Amino acid sequence: MIKNNDIKKQSIKYLITGCWNTIFGIFLYTCLIKLFGEKYYLPLVVLSNIISITNAYICYKIFVFKTKGNIFKEYVKCYTVYGVSMLCSIVLMYIFVDLFKINAIASNIVITLLLTIISFFGHKYFSFNKRF
Repeated sequence: MIKNNDIKKQSIKYLITGCWNTIFGIFLYTCLIKLFGEKYYLPLVVLSNIISITNAYICYKIFVFKTKGNIFKEYVKCYTVYGVSMLCSIVLMYIFVDLFKINAIASNIVITLLLTIISFFGHKYFSFNKRF
């Protein structure tokens, strides 16, 4: 049985880790845009997401959820949650950048913050849930 205090600690750790992951992902994407140029904004979203997802998985496994489960299985589930977010991110980036003509870096920041909420529930109830 999970105690209320444990849930609070886990939520705080998730928030701290989520902030780190968000900063890491935004920084990585910004560096890639500066390095390769804004015309490659969509492929760079994919590349930065692959790297950021791996970083996030490691942080969540070690610091937040502290699971002892199968690393590969958890990684695949974590990637599934983030994969959905990545697909949403690609679509939203296209809409923001190509249709609304908003800067790619600014678009990435807004979209990342929006999708963070979805990711929390996906990880809490799927990626690091022993029932799945």
